[in-house]
Amino acid sequence: MNTIHSRKLILMRHAKADYPLGVADHDRPLAARGHREAPAAGAWLVENGLIPDYIICSDALRARATCAWVLSELGEKGPTPYIDSRIFTAGVSQLCSIINEVPDTVSCLLVIGHQPVLQELALRLAAMDSDEEAVYELAMNYPTLGTTVLETSHPYSHLDARDARVTHFTAPRPA
Repeated sequence: MNTIHSRKLILMRHAKADYPLGVADHDRPLAARGHREAPAAGAWLVENGLIPDYIICSDALRARATCAWVLSELGEKGPTPYIDSRIFTAGVSQLCSIINEVPDTVSCLLVIGHQPVLQELALRLAAMDSDEEAVYELAMNYPTLGTTVLETSHPYSHLDARDARVTHFTAPRPA
């Protein structure tokens, strides 16, 4: 019997960032709201059984801070994130190429990055059998902590377009 290995790809936008005067975009910290809300994203992953075994995170301060909050919710289950400086300025094709580099042994990949590239990539990868409501929601608005969950039987190295089924879109917030 031939078993199809299902992989999950989670695309998460960083939490709400602040805009301090004189601070470069790359170095913007999380706003107070971002610090309050970011743990909810990690909790949502845990509640839905979406424990990443590999994390790629933008090197921007707000993304790394979001990642730290998510990891605080994952506890010992959370892997050491790979901080990738290419994500901050990546276009959709480059972000897809970064994901293509992920080893085939990874079953659940979390990518923490920025708008608009996460939304554009989610729409590019969305297969025809995706959850229509989730695709509509992510197409209309990709707020801070916007999180798209995609499933695919393809190796990450083969993802390009229409290769993954969108199963969820949410922007977790504290109760």
